[in-house]
Amino acid sequence: MKSALLAMFVTLTLPLAHAEGPGDQLLAGYAEQARQGDPGFAGFSAERGKTLYFREEQRDGKTMSCTSCHTADPRQPGKTLAMRKIDPLAPAANPRRFTDPKKVEKWFRRNCDDVFARECTAQEKGDFVTWINTLK
Repeated sequence: MKSALLAMFVTLTLPLAHAEGPGDQLLAGYAEQARQGDPGFAGFSAERGKTLYFREEQRDGKTMSCTSCHTADPRQPGKTLAMRKIDPLAPAANPRRFTDPKKVEKWFRRNCDDVFARECTAQEKGDFVTWINTLK
């Protein structure tokens, strides 16, 4: 009886052990890209991701950062510079975030160009996704 219950428990919970969190597939892809660019790649850093999010840049005479639109707390809704509402960025507040790789890449491309005047690296993207996933 005990072994039957144990087998049923393992069968029911095994899929949970392999369930992926928001951005896990993205992180695997970013890690591969980062290794290709830097054979010494040692993993992503939530601290670097947080630093990237709050980094301020001067763009057209204005101070810009990710917080310019997404707020200092990415669990809260934000607004574009044109005052359009943006749903919360953090998966803890918006579980749909970081689930569609094409959308993620589209927004990284646009937002990195808007704030940093360049495309973000795979390392930066992975650091950012790592950090944003730590927010509860």
